[in-house]
Amino acid sequence: MPKPTPAFMPDRASAVPMFEQICVSFRARIRSGALETGARLPATRALAQDLGVARATVVTAYEQLVAEGYLASRRGSGYTVCAMGEVELSPGAPATAPPELTERGDLLLEAGQPDMRLFPHRAWAKCVARLCRTRPEDMLSGCGRFGHPELRQAIATHVRDWRGIAARPDQVLVTSGATEALDICLHALATAEGAVGVEDPGFPPIRRFAEAQGRCTRDLALDPQGAELPTPGDGTDVVVLTPSHQYPLGGAMTAGRRQDFVRWAAQSQGWIIEDDYDSEFRYAGRPIPALAGVDGQGRTVYIGSFSKIFSNSLRMGYIVAPDGLIDRLAQAMRAKGARASAMPQAALAEFMQQGEFYRHLRRVRRIYAERHRNLIEALRAGFGDVGHVVDHQAGMQVVLHLHAAFADRPIVAAARAEGVGAEALSAYSRRAGACNGVVLGACLNDLDEQAEALIRLRRAISSTG
Repeated sequence: MPKPTPAFMPDRASAVPMFEQICVSFRARIRSGALETGARLPATRALAQDLGVARATVVTAYEQLVAEGYLASRRGSGYTVCAMGEVELSPGAPATAPPELTERGDLLLEAGQPDMRLFPHRAWAKCVARLCRTRPEDMLSGCGRFGHPELRQAIATHVRDWRGIAARPDQVLVTSGATEALDICLHALATAEGAVGVEDPGFPPIRRFAEAQGRCTRDLALDPQGAELPTPGDGTDVVVLTPSHQYPLGGAMTAGRRQDFVRWAAQSQGWIIEDDYDSEFRYAGRPIPALAGVDGQGRTVYIGSFSKIFSNSLRMGYIVAPDGLIDRLAQAMRAKGARASAMPQAALAEFMQQGEFYRHLRRVRRIYAERHRNLIEALRAGFGDVGHVVDHQAGMQVVLHLHAAFADRPIVAAARAEGVGAEALSAYSRRAGACNGVVLGACLNDLDEQAEALIRLRRAISSTG
């Protein structure tokens, strides 16, 4: 029978609940490869005895990891490690971690990363446990080909209330995240002779993913209104946009430019893929309505994900298809085979229906708003000699636009060596000299960690001077 590694010993003086300490240990070992796919975990009773905790504590931890997709459970076979699968579209991390990082081993101020210390572990564990007691069959079956019916209904309600999209459950396709959603959309919509328009600067994995599928890409430069329209006659038949909060610059596409894209799609028989990766995090007023919500032509496919607003471990996303594309996207999904785990879908549906998801969302919005504001104020107060910051009052990242005397790539290399997860703005563009700045995550770290990160960033900048 497998035994826990001696490296993990419960910290009984810690304020972190015991079941969460167990979760943290196993998550780290699975991510690092120390526990390989298919490896069996110790029996709950044996591990409880080894650690000196109640068996119920270990059961709760294991079920939490099952719900997050790290483990699989079969009656009579115990718990085994799941394949990690495809990751969400997210900025790449260095292969080796720099020294002297935070307690959790993260890079400070890493862009696009939520603070998983804020995850509602207890509420989620109670939801999972309740579902296991009352509807255990829903944890492994009942999802259907396009997602659990209750989750599709919950997502339809969410995008209606938060994104202004009047969607029915049958328009929702549950995916394993943004990567699979984009894969399905490009498979269904892009033509062999056509091109995919992508924002520049924009999120490089989107361009790389399209090109890896053999698609030709066209750059859509940004102006003050948002992404520019495709050049007439250039063969673009699909565009991928982040209109509610552009990545990485921030800012929202103007209403006029949105309508321009809708008219372009209708006139050219093209399609818009709306990547709405973090629009719930708008800190002034309600989130801006999605482009899909104002597209009366039915030419916009909406992609959403739970990785930023809930958990980056669930690997859960979704597509909201306009009426005319439901069958086409469903056929593409059938052809590729659904990859979303059945395990957490029923639990997430109930979590949303019970209001726990929205309590969590309101809480993290409040905390992230404070961190976002604090980071901008600190950069303006302490880095005015280096560059300037534009406050879009939204999103999970902040860009320090550098003065001409500074170059972003050497600064970023030095910052990452200091343990700061900065990204070079120039890396998001294929136009030489178009961008020069440092992209910083505003949400991953608390205020004390932010202060430490900025000390390190200043040190990195000084070392490149």
